[in-house]
Amino acid sequence: MNRPIAVILATVALTATGIGLTMPVIPQLLREVGHTGDLGWRYGAFLALYALMQFVFAPLLGALSDRFGRRPLLLMSLAGAAVDYLFMTVAPTLWLLFVGRAIAGITGAVSAVASAYIADVTPEEQRARRFGQLGAAFGIGFIAGPAIGGLLGGVWTRAPFLVAAALNGITLLIALFVLKEPKRRDREMATVSLNPFAPLRWAFGFPLLLPLLGTAVLLTMIGEVGGTIWVVYVEDKFAWDPLTVGISLALFGLFHALAQAFVAGPVSERLGEKKALLVSIAADSAAYVLVGLATRGWMAFMLLPLLCLGGIGAPVLQSLMTAEVDENNQGRLQGVLAGLTSLASVVAPLAISTGYFATRATFPGLVWIGGAALYLLCVPLLVSRRRLQGAPARP
Repeated sequence: MNRPIAVILATVALTATGIGLTMPVIPQLLREVGHTGDLGWRYGAFLALYALMQFVFAPLLGALSDRFGRRPLLLMSLAGAAVDYLFMTVAPTLWLLFVGRAIAGITGAVSAVASAYIADVTPEEQRARRFGQLGAAFGIGFIAGPAIGGLLGGVWTRAPFLVAAALNGITLLIALFVLKEPKRRDREMATVSLNPFAPLRWAFGFPLLLPLLGTAVLLTMIGEVGGTIWVVYVEDKFAWDPLTVGISLALFGLFHALAQAFVAGPVSERLGEKKALLVSIAADSAAYVLVGLATRGWMAFMLLPLLCLGGIGAPVLQSLMTAEVDENNQGRLQGVLAGLTSLASVVAPLAISTGYFATRATFPGLVWIGGAALYLLCVPLLVSRRRLQGAPARP
């Protein structure tokens, strides 16, 4: 593995550690600051706000990285995240916590820019493997982060945010002194539009890209089931404390890293990217149904590897999409992808949290089974792509 890729993977891993530190304590922090025992709409809105800011700003930041370089945008994102975590550490009111969440979404360009960087320095035939490693790096960050965050949260609810700020500061220093700008043949110098919908219009010019983007949106919405309700679900159904929740998230990070690093690439290269995507959908669907029907906490732990196996679909989709655009538009593509998936992440947490709190007294696992059912919508999208295989792409 060459040095630039190693630095990008380390950057993503440390960033994910910071995110993982705060996840186990977010519900409790909102309860304390909001002075309410029932999270209600606040929890879903808090999660959705980050995604809304990503939808507005990720395509812009991705396009800016095409024009001005990956490194400056990555440094800006890391600096913004460090400042935001400090802000969240001291924010005294609920609305200020929401302000901090909005800032985090605006500066949260690490994923899109890192993906564009990987596409810049990786041959097309190896991108599924590299994107899998990128996902693995994110998973590695989740191994220690949630467990430590759960432990720190038992001492002081805001302690994980302080540690996350320090981690992002360290990551910023690493990127500042070690990371170099990738070489590209011709850097695009076109005017960058401030309209978040402009990159979407550009993406609509690629017929073979659209079904893949639609599939990515669906996978994001389904993935938001776990991201939105895992913490409250296991607290409600299995009476887990913050430390146990943190351990479960750490194990998820471990299995996710293993699946992304050692399964996504080999499965894609052996079976082909389309069949690898079907394997991912089958594994995730089964896991969701079983989690929704689980009656004991140990069952949820046992299902974590199957949940993580379902995550190999994301790098496969990224690899398929990067083949549809040239190297000067990889940042724009990753920005469009981040923006669309963020838009899905605006709607999904609100719907999922509302649905969960409405049904948890009768059947708390209903939202998990509903998530599995959404995979059926991927079928017409993938079939439509097959029909368009012979259609020429427009620049």
